[in-house]
Amino acid sequence: MQPEVLAFFHADSNTFTYVVADAATGAAAVIDPALDYAADTGEVSTHAAQAIVDAIAEHGWQVQWLLETHAHADHLSAAQWLKQHWPQARIGIGEGIRDVQQTLAPRYALPEDFRADGSQFDHLFADDERFQLGGIQARVIAVPGHTSDSIAYLIGDALFPGDSLFMPDAGTARCDFPGGDARQLFASIQRLYALPEDTRVFVCHDYGPGGRAVAHQTSIGEQRRGNIHVRDGVEIEAFVAQRQARDATLPEPKLIRPALQANLQAGRCGGVDR
Repeated sequence: MQPEVLAFFHADSNTFTYVVADAATGAAAVIDPALDYAADTGEVSTHAAQAIVDAIAEHGWQVQWLLETHAHADHLSAAQWLKQHWPQARIGIGEGIRDVQQTLAPRYALPEDFRADGSQFDHLFADDERFQLGGIQARVIAVPGHTSDSIAYLIGDALFPGDSLFMPDAGTARCDFPGGDARQLFASIQRLYALPEDTRVFVCHDYGPGGRAVAHQTSIGEQRRGNIHVRDGVEIEAFVAQRQARDATLPEPKLIRPALQANLQAGRCGGVDR
């Protein structure tokens, strides 16, 4: 089945948030929602998230899930703020978040009572777990590589791979964060490439390489034929060498500290440095 998908671009972090809905039942999920954060002042605002609330209200949908593809390092999650609007919605992330919390919590001055067990989230998804969004079946696919907790959501014919795949002319995401692994990312992408070629792919980030307009939708077939890092025919050793060389040139995300302080806590901003 084909869900309805609305895309919202958060220009400050080049992040796409998606609202995915079964139009027949009105059941909806929000994937990777972002807060506005001013790095110079530490001020958090909700202009981007409010646009999502308004759009969902206009359609008359009911949000069942607030879904994270991983603990992002480049923006603060709006999941907790959105949950105030839809208390029934469950915040979900992959079960690998436990390992990420255990690794990163000591580095980012989280509250003393912080528990690195994933309990801040309402649901921890296992690989290949299934759930329903109204009348549409959804499947969780573990895609470690960019981070060890990365997962993709396949909802009907729509795939949300998080940071594992970018648009074909942008390639793939970095693998140099703690727990990241280029070999794992290659294997994870091969799992995604086993999906039907007409599977719609909705990327989490786009930076408009070459000056083109930002874009958010492609397909498995287009990725297999044209992804600049990992198209059909690219061998794992070549991919790993290219990915590691590229990663060595990348700066640390500018919001990594406040983002992880919030996102390791399912979007709670109380412990974020101001």
